[in-house]
Amino acid sequence: MSWFGLWWVWIVLGFALGVLEVLAPGYIFLGFAMGAVATGVLVGIGLLGTTLPATLLVFALASLAAWFATRKLLGTQASKPKIWDRDINDN
Repeated sequence: MSWFGLWWVWIVLGFALGVLEVLAPGYIFLGFAMGAVATGVLVGIGLLGTTLPATLLVFALASLAAWFATRKLLGTQASKPKIWDRDINDN
């Protein structure tokens, strides 16, 4: 069995990406971490085959879904600059 067919490898990868998210905040690695944990759970319970393309596809789709969910729940960053569309002197 290859490394991508081992459930614990995906769980460890997910937690490592979670630690990386704490070190470099900005919700960059959070979706990948959640996708890796979800892939590990699916491999662990036997719902996912052990082929590399299928495993990577599930990881990519789970990461994308997790990223959209976190963007929906947490929103965008508040530190973005405000864009003014009119001048204060316009009457």
